[in-house]
Amino acid sequence: MNSDTIQFRVRYGETDQMRFVYYGNYAQYFEMGRTEWLRKLGITYRKMEETGIMLPVMNLNITYFKPAKYDDLLTLKTTLIKMPSAKIEFSYEIFNEENELLTKANTTLVFVDMKTNKPTRAPEYVLKKLRDITA
Repeated sequence: MNSDTIQFRVRYGETDQMRFVYYGNYAQYFEMGRTEWLRKLGITYRKMEETGIMLPVMNLNITYFKPAKYDDLLTLKTTLIKMPSAKIEFSYEIFNEENELLTKANTTLVFVDMKTNKPTRAPEYVLKKLRDITA
């Protein structure tokens, strides 16, 4: 559907004793990709929370092919899988400077009404922006 890419460099503190990116840090990378993807549409987590919606992750699946290492310049591609309803799904691919695929992942997030703490449909302003880019 719609994709976006960002680049970032692996910091020393994100690596383990083997100089590879610690596996738990990939979830933060995917969050960076999805928040920037949303921001480029004019949607921010802050705005959603101000309107009473939070967007927690309910599922994360990661496949590691090769390790990312300290000081690597990584490219993260974030793609919306389908139009959201109460859930929104993204896929991710991380490449190194040689354009080798290092990691693939998918996340599913759910729109939650902060007053009731229950799932709710995606806000209309989010759906409108997504319809605009897919039209």
